[in-house]
Amino acid sequence: MSKMRALVLERQHELAIRDIDLPQEVGPGQVKIKIHTVGVCGSDVHYYTHGKIGPFVVNEPMVLGHEAAGTVVEVGAGVTHLKIGDRVCMEPGIPDPNSKASRLGMYNVDPAVIFWATPPVHGVLTPFVVHPANYTFKLPDNVSFAEGAMVEPFAVGMQAATKARITPGDTAVILGAGPIGTMVAIAALAGGCARAIVADLAQPKLDIAAQYQGVIPVNIRENNLVEEVSRLTDGWGADVVFECSGSQKAWETVMALPRPGGVIVAVGLPVDPVDFDVSTASTKEIRIETVFRYAHQYERSIALIASGRVDLKPLISETFAFEDSIEAFDRAVEARPTDVKLQIILDQ
Repeated sequence: MSKMRALVLERQHELAIRDIDLPQEVGPGQVKIKIHTVGVCGSDVHYYTHGKIGPFVVNEPMVLGHEAAGTVVEVGAGVTHLKIGDRVCMEPGIPDPNSKASRLGMYNVDPAVIFWATPPVHGVLTPFVVHPANYTFKLPDNVSFAEGAMVEPFAVGMQAATKARITPGDTAVILGAGPIGTMVAIAALAGGCARAIVADLAQPKLDIAAQYQGVIPVNIRENNLVEEVSRLTDGWGADVVFECSGSQKAWETVMALPRPGGVIVAVGLPVDPVDFDVSTASTKEIRIETVFRYAHQYERSIALIASGRVDLKPLISETFAFEDSIEAFDRAVEARPTDVKLQIILDQ
């Protein structure tokens, strides 16, 4: 262990920038990374404001941050695909490679996964971190650190688009224009959807999503979404519906949105169980898919960003210096409708 300066969640509602003991020894198959940029995620903010997410409770001080990019500064034995000086981003979940879930290729649902900034595991809002090389990905020269730190949330969108089994030319509906909803819309369009109907209550969020070609914004304060989808699809319905809001109310009418034989992908996580219209789902033969984080999406996400087909830079609302990390989190708590992604830069 070594003393490292970090942004520490001491307990609910209390953050501090201070020294804390963190592992820094590089073992076989590992790399040490100098952190450059870290994104502020909704889960980080939720731990700050609520002290827990479901069964994960902050019972002791925890370093926050899991959306990160940086530079390799040390390479452990057996690592051949990375070298000192490589610019990288890191997948924050480390599964047990021998678990049944991992052997089935579903390592994201491995119950033993160790995930940054999920109690009791420390995150990476600290200058250096040691991480398995197999979950560390080199960034192409034309992909910035800021974009590298956006790969983690974009991977959620990629997982959702993959689970949807999009066919080229599909029409998608995305419920919720927050960071994940917008990422899902971008991934759905990159995956072959001809258009993405994005619905939200906040017009500023819709305006940000509407910057992307193929997005049709619908303000559900002013318009009936079911009627709009019906109008846009000549009464047939959407091929794919992504529920990204996590709102219990969204599930009250969601079955009216997909076409017969369509799919609903549950991305947002409601706080409480929701009512589920099994009869409509059955009579329309609607397929239901679920998403928990992502698996095997980092390389695909990086490739899309590097190709120029996916531009995530417009979603970065503001950057903060590491010494202003608490200010960044307090800004995130405000949930300004014009903010999508706030980032913290450690390596100035």
